[in-house]
Amino acid sequence: MSLAETLTTMREAASAKIPEAAAKIMQRATHGLRQSGILDKVVKVGDKLPDFTLINQVGEPVSSLALRNAGPLVLTVFRGSW
Repeated sequence: MSLAETLTTMREAASAKIPEAAAKIMQRATHGLRQSGILDKVVKVGDKLPDFTLINQVGEPVSSLALRNAGPLVLTVFRGSW
Protein backbone atom coordinates (compact mmCIF):
# COMPACT_ATOMS: atom_id res chain seq x y z
CA MET A 1 0.00 0.00 0.00
CA SER A 2 1.35 3.44 -0.90
CA LEU A 3 1.71 6.25 1.62
CA ALA A 4 -1.18 8.13 0.00
CA GLU A 5 -3.41 5.06 0.30
CA THR A 6 -2.37 4.51 3.91
CA LEU A 7 -3.12 8.13 4.81
CA THR A 8 -6.51 7.95 3.09
CA THR A 9 -7.36 4.80 5.03
CA MET A 10 -6.29 6.45 8.29
CA ARG A 11 -8.36 9.59 7.55
CA GLU A 12 -11.44 7.52 6.75
CA ALA A 13 -11.05 5.44 9.92
CA ALA A 14 -10.60 8.55 12.05
CA SER A 15 -13.54 10.36 10.49
CA ALA A 16 -15.80 7.40 11.26
CA LYS A 17 -14.92 7.72 14.97
CA ILE A 18 -15.20 11.52 15.33
CA PRO A 19 -18.65 12.85 16.20
CA GLU A 20 -20.03 15.20 13.53
CA ALA A 21 -20.13 18.21 15.86
CA ALA A 22 -16.48 17.71 16.82
CA ALA A 23 -15.49 17.23 13.17
CA LYS A 24 -17.13 20.56 12.26
CA ILE A 25 -15.22 22.33 15.03
CA MET A 26 -11.95 20.80 13.84
CA GLN A 27 -12.69 21.74 10.22
CA ARG A 28 -13.43 25.36 11.21
CA ALA A 29 -10.21 25.51 13.22
CA THR A 30 -8.19 24.07 10.34
CA HIS A 31 -9.78 26.51 7.90
CA GLY A 32 -9.01 29.40 10.26
CA LEU A 33 -5.36 28.36 10.49
CA ARG A 34 -5.05 28.11 6.71
CA GLN A 35 -6.66 31.54 6.29
CA SER A 36 -4.28 33.04 8.84
CA GLY A 37 -1.30 32.61 6.52
CA ILE A 38 0.46 30.20 8.86
CA LEU A 39 1.20 27.82 5.99
CA ASP A 40 3.47 30.46 4.47
CA LYS A 41 5.69 30.16 7.54
CA VAL A 42 5.98 26.38 7.94
CA VAL A 43 8.90 24.23 6.85
CA LYS A 44 8.26 22.75 3.44
CA VAL A 45 9.59 19.64 1.73
CA GLY A 46 13.22 20.23 0.80
CA ASP A 47 13.73 23.11 3.25
CA LYS A 48 16.64 22.89 5.65
CA LEU A 49 15.75 23.13 9.32
CA PRO A 50 17.69 25.52 11.49
CA ASP A 51 19.80 23.88 14.16
CA PHE A 52 17.89 23.28 17.38
CA THR A 53 18.32 21.73 20.81
CA LEU A 54 15.60 19.82 22.62
CA ILE A 55 15.47 18.10 25.98
CA ASN A 56 15.39 14.30 25.89
CA GLN A 57 13.38 11.95 28.09
CA VAL A 58 15.92 12.17 30.95
CA GLY A 59 16.22 15.95 30.92
CA GLU A 60 19.45 16.25 28.91
CA PRO A 61 19.81 18.65 25.97
CA VAL A 62 20.19 17.02 22.55
CA SER A 63 21.47 19.08 19.62
CA SER A 64 20.29 18.45 16.07
CA LEU A 65 23.75 19.50 14.87
CA ALA A 66 25.43 16.84 17.03
CA LEU A 67 23.00 14.21 15.79
CA ARG A 68 23.55 15.18 12.12
CA ASN A 69 27.31 15.06 12.63
CA ALA A 70 26.91 11.46 13.79
CA GLY A 71 25.00 10.46 10.64
CA PRO A 72 21.69 11.00 8.84
CA LEU A 73 18.94 12.52 10.98
CA VAL A 74 15.26 11.74 10.58
CA LEU A 75 12.84 13.97 12.44
CA THR A 76 9.36 12.70 13.24
CA VAL A 77 6.60 14.37 15.18
CA PHE A 78 4.33 12.28 17.35
CA ARG A 79 1.00 13.82 18.10
CA GLY A 80 -0.46 12.23 21.19
CA SER A 81 -4.06 12.03 22.24
CA TRP A 82 -5.37 14.71 24.57
